[in-house]
Amino acid sequence: MYSTFKLNLLGYTIYVVLFFQINNIFAPLNRNKRALGMLLINRKSKVQLISELEGESFKRVTLSFYRYVYLNQPQEFRDQLYLAWGQWHCFGRIYVAHEGINAQMSVPEEHLQPFLNHLDSVPELANMPIKYAVEDDGKSFYKLTIKVRPKIVADGLNDHVYDVTNVGTHLEPMEFHRLVAEGKATVIDMRNHYESEIGRFENAYCPDADTFREAIEKVVEEFKEQKDEKILLYCTGGIRCEKASAYLKHHGFSDVNQLHGGIIAYAHEIKQHGIPSKFIGKNFVFDQRLGESIDGQVIARCHQCGSPSDTHTNCANHDCHLLFIQCPTCRHEYQGCCSNDCKSIIALPLEEQRKLRVLRHEKYAQSKIFKSRLRPNLKQAALSKP
Repeated sequence: MYSTFKLNLLGYTIYVVLFFQINNIFAPLNRNKRALGMLLINRKSKVQLISELEGESFKRVTLSFYRYVYLNQPQEFRDQLYLAWGQWHCFGRIYVAHEGINAQMSVPEEHLQPFLNHLDSVPELANMPIKYAVEDDGKSFYKLTIKVRPKIVADGLNDHVYDVTNVGTHLEPMEFHRLVAEGKATVIDMRNHYESEIGRFENAYCPDADTFREAIEKVVEEFKEQKDEKILLYCTGGIRCEKASAYLKHHGFSDVNQLHGGIIAYAHEIKQHGIPSKFIGKNFVFDQRLGESIDGQVIARCHQCGSPSDTHTNCANHDCHLLFIQCPTCRHEYQGCCSNDCKSIIALPLEEQRKLRVLRHEKYAQSKIFKSRLRPNLKQAALSKP
C-alpha cells in the first residue's frame, strides 16, 4: 500500500511539473492572443469617432452585400476580415455566421479597389454582387463593427423545418418593374412597418409587423387562399426575401418571385433608364442616414404634429433613443426629442441624468416596451406642452 502511495504521489508530481512547464510555454501565446483580441474591436468613444469622421478630407462610398455560404470557423473569419478592412479605415456593420455574411459598409474611395480585390481573394466572398447607396453623404457609419451571430438576419425562424435553399425566382429590376406595372401580380413588402411607412411599391401589401417573423406569418395567413397566384416579394437589399420566398414555397405557394438586389438595385436601374419609379417615397436604411429618397415624394407624416415628413430620427435623450419620424419644426421645438419629458431630461445636469437612467432602467426591465418603442404615439405628448 505504501509503494502504491509513492507511485501515485510521483505521478501527481510529474503531472504538476508538466502542467506548469506547458503553461509557461503557452502563456506568451495566450497573452499574444488576448492582445490581438484587444486590437480587433473599437476602443474609442462615439464622440471621438464622429469627430474624426467629420474631420476626414476624403470621400467615402456606402455599399452593401450579403451571401449565404457555409463558414466553418466564423470567429476566425471575422477576425481576418477585421484585420484586412481595418487597415483601409473601412467602417460598417457586418454580421458573420455559419450560414454566411451580411454587410453594410462605408469604404474610403481611395481604398475601394483594394477592398474589392480583397473580397475576390477570399474564396467565400469572390465575385460578390455589390450594391451601392442611392444617396450617399459619406457619413453612413463611424466605426467598424463585425459581429459573430447565430444568423446573418434575425428572422426568428427555425431553419430545420423548411428548405432554406429552395428560394423563389430572382427577378432583375426591370422585369420586376414590368410586372408591378401590369398590376396582375400580388406585390408584398417583406420589411417592417416603420420601413414601409416612409416608402413602398405601388399597391403593395405591407404587413403591419414589427419583426420579420411576424411579417412572414401575416403574409402566409393573409394569402392562404391565393397560393397559386404570382407573388412578387421585395425588401431593402434582397436578403430577407431569400428566407421569405423559401418559407412561402414551403407553405405551398407555387409562383414566388423576388426582386434581385432589392430596392437599392431597383432605384439604380430606373434612374439609369430614366423611367418613372414604381417605388414611391423613401427607402429606409440601417445606418446613420436612416433613409434615402427614391422618387422625391414624401408619403409619411411627422409623429408629433402630423405634417408631411419622412425623416426618421432617434430621440436626443440617449436613454430613450426612440426611433420616430420628426419634421424640422418639431425637431427645433423639441430639440430632437420625442416628448417634453425627454426634452426636460437632456436639459438636466449629467449627474441627474445618470440617476434617472438607473430608475428608468429598472422600470423598463419589468415591462414590455418593444412595441411602444417601435410604434410611437407622440401626439398626446405634443398636446401636453408645458
